[in-house]
Amino acid sequence: MGTVTLGVSIAVPEPHGRLLQERRAGFGDPAAHGIPTHVTLLPPTEVEAADLPAIEAHLARVAAEGRPFPMRLRGTGTFRPLSPVVFVRVVAGAEACTRLQQRVRDASGPVARELQFPYHPHVTVAHGIAEEAMDRAFEELSGYEAQWSCTGFALYEQGADGVWRKLREFPFAAPYVPPQAAAPADQGTLPAR
Repeated sequence: MGTVTLGVSIAVPEPHGRLLQERRAGFGDPAAHGIPTHVTLLPPTEVEAADLPAIEAHLARVAAEGRPFPMRLRGTGTFRPLSPVVFVRVVAGAEACTRLQQRVRDASGPVARELQFPYHPHVTVAHGIAEEAMDRAFEELSGYEAQWSCTGFALYEQGADGVWRKLREFPFAAPYVPPQAAAPADQGTLPAR
């Protein structure tokens, strides 16, 4: 059957996801439209295609143990000069994302792996583009804010065309939504130019 490249992430919901994807494209990032806006839980990982049922079963178990939690994005950060990335910061939900990604990558599971860098939940808005464009992304999104309740995560596969496509969603089993996240999500805000 061969190998496939998988990733696990929390999708940034609409209208926030589309807005940040369009901004990423506007900064000149050629990968923008091939990568849904997300917070990574498992970075691109090559696995045997035959292992997909075991991976899905593992992710279903992780989701069954999960509970919804509030997510809030605010402001920008960068991994430069270590890595050419500008991102929107996760200011609420980061600890929950960290615990969740640890369970996804658990040493006893089918996608156990070490990370190249320490885990830091974020939403990439520019990657590997000209420094001037990276600076512009950092500045223009510095006042961006959005919030929602995270109720699960999804498994994605990267196609031969480089585009990431959702294979399956994994909603958390617990129906409880934290009170501070129960209000309708805002539309995301950008600073005036």
